Parts: sequence; structure tokens; C-alpha cells
Amino acid sequence: MTIPVDRRTFLRASGVALALPMLESMHPALARAAAASPKRMLNICNTLGLYSDSWFPKMAGAGYEATEYLSLIDAHRDHYTLFSGYAHEEQSGRQPHNSEITFLTSARRPGLDGFRNTISIDQVAANHLGYVTRFPSVSLGTLTAQSQSFTTSGAMVPAETSPAEVFRKLFLQGTPEEVEREAQSLDDGGSILDRLKTQTTALRRRVSATDQRTLDAYFEAVRTAEEDLGEVKAWQQRPKPVVDMARPEEIPNPADLVARVKAMFSLIPLIFETDSSRVVSLMIQDHGVVPNVQGVTSDQHSLSHHGQDDAKIEQLKKVEHQLVEAFGGLLTDLGAKSDANGPLLDQTTVLFGSNLGNANAHTSTDLPILVAGGGFSHGQHIVHEGGNAPLCNLYVTMLQNLGVETDQFGQSSGTLTWS
Repeated sequence: MTIPVDRRTFLRASGVALALPMLESMHPALARAAAASPKRMLNICNTLGLYSDSWFPKMAGAGYEATEYLSLIDAHRDHYTLFSGYAHEEQSGRQPHNSEITFLTSARRPGLDGFRNTISIDQVAANHLGYVTRFPSVSLGTLTAQSQSFTTSGAMVPAETSPAEVFRKLFLQGTPEEVEREAQSLDDGGSILDRLKTQTTALRRRVSATDQRTLDAYFEAVRTAEEDLGEVKAWQQRPKPVVDMARPEEIPNPADLVARVKAMFSLIPLIFETDSSRVVSLMIQDHGVVPNVQGVTSDQHSLSHHGQDDAKIEQLKKVEHQLVEAFGGLLTDLGAKSDANGPLLDQTTVLFGSNLGNANAHTSTDLPILVAGGGFSHGQHIVHEGGNAPLCNLYVTMLQNLGVETDQFGQSSGTLTWS
């Protein structure tokens, strides 16, 4: 008789812990394995949009003709679905590009007076999953720490921009001295939280009812931080996974936009394969310099505001061509890598798109949206006629697919289903 083995079992001897590889005994029955199959989420946003004429097919349904960009990923057609006519309402903000901070939240009027962001879809997913993995979520960027991930209180989760640093945090085990310093840092953090809790409790007795509600929310945040510290400490004692990949080289030149994107793309399948996290978001940012793409002489931002100039459009398409092609490579890698339940792509809902439908005019309607993998039925172009439908309806469907019991997110009016 086969005795089930927990996947977090370790071999221990003389104070050394060695993580076991994935064993058949960890999934003793196919039905049980299917029930325990981890669901994952990946969100990718190209903040400067995608040239519409090269992205959107002219017809709906399954028989659409691949456009210039889609021909680059057409080998994966049966594994993704395209959406037209979806957006968030009231996305005009203080600055023309403010909608990039609300792509995953749908909060209205970004950047204007009184604006406060709301929780992003990836953080809803991360809160649902918790510390079942070493990192509940991973937020990545290609240039700065700005991200599209926001907590319940509307605080931004900073993005990690260095592929080498991401690799170190995920896969490189520190020296005993480094581990000890990190443990001490966590202990110090716990002590600070203890003092904050004591002060908050005392202060609560001396303030108004409104202030008490504010303090209660603050106290809840402190309590959550305490729980997180405990989970982080537990993971700190567990060996990091060993991967068959060298630590990536740093890419210091911001002009190497495509190289930075590809470096991040190369890490994402490893994150999922090792179950280091089940929620990843990547923000492809405006680098503000001329990218190292042959035939391109202007920065991507300027090219996105092409004013219908054919020469600028051709240069813009050269940049976006490489980004879409790199995304196709990521889909290939996710399809090629598997765990005990099958290809990672089948278990990962991949959102690829932009907060801008027309970067030339800074409009945030009719967004370019693609969903791949996740076990959904694919191969179609879904078109919503008669104005823009809530993109959040798709977000609700994505969350439900991850196991989140919800029928509402942001501006949603329901779910978005297709077959």
C-alpha cells in the first residue's frame, strides 16, 4: 500500500534539512491530485498600449484571421481568447497615464483629488491563497518600483525590477549568518508590532467613535502583519528550491527593454514550477529612452503618440512586435513545463493586455485583452458590441477560477463566461 507523503516533507539529519522532489506518493490518486491541483494567476500589462490595427482581428468568433501581432503567437491560438469592447469606467486621471495604476483595480478617477486606490485582483488572489507558498504574490516591473498591485487599504506593493535579485530571493539559500540576520530582523519587526499594539489599545480609549473605527482598521493591519511575520518565519526555516538555471545577469541599461522583459519572462515559469508563488504580476513600463531595437530611433512613449505618422507607427510596431513575440515565448515555456497535474499553462490564468486602448489619444476604452490557459475554453475572439462592458466581469471569472468565492470585484456587474 502506498502511504501518502506531504509535499513539504523534509529529510533531516545532523541539523540539515533537504526538501524532497515531487514524488508520485505525494499524489496517491488521480482524482485527489486533480482536486489538489494548484491554480495560478499571471497578470501582464504593457502600459503604453498595443497598436490596435495590428492587434484586434476584424471578425469575432473562432475563425478570425490573425493580425500582424497575433500571427506571432498564432501557434497558441487554441490556448488563448481575445476580448474586444471591455474597459474600466472613469479612467481619466490627473495625468494622462494614471490609468496604469488602476488596470488591476478599476478604481475610478485615478490621481484626482480624493482618489484612493482599491485592492487589485492579484492581491485578492494572494489574500485568498495566503502563505501556502513562500510568497503569496510576486510583483515585477521592468524599470521602477511602481507596480499595479495594491492592498486592501490602497497601498502599492512595490515591484522588483532586478531579475538577479528576484532569482536570489526565490532560489538562493543564504549563508547561516545571513539567515540569522534575517531572523533577527523579523524578531525586531515583531517587537515593534507588539509595541504598536499596546499603544493603539491605550489610545483607543481616549478618542472619538470615528477615530476608534480608524484605529480598528489600523489595528487589523497590525494583526495581519503579525500573522504574516509568523508565516515568513516558518518559510525562512525551509530550504529554497533548487532550479536548473544560473542567476540572471543584471541588465543596467534601460534601453534594453526587450531584454529586461525576456529576463522576467524566463523567471515566471520557474516561480510556478517550484510553487514559490501562485500569483505573479508584471508591469512593462515606459523606459523613457530609445529602446535597443533595430530600426527604432525614438523612445517608445513618443512613438505611441504617433499622430498617425506612418514612419512613427512602423517604429512603434517594431518595438511591440518584439514584446508580443516574447510573450509568445512565455506561453511556450508555460506549456512545456509541467507539474504532477500537467502543463503549467493549463493551471495558470494568464492575463495580457494594457490600460490604454489607444495610447495615441490616451483613451482607456476598448482595451487590448487576452486571456490564456487556466483551463478555459479558448480559440475565439469575444466582442462586446454597443459600448464598453466591465472588464471586471472577466476579473471575477478569473478569481472564481482560482477558487475565490466571490461574485463581485471593482466595477463588475456579473461574470464573463464563454464557450
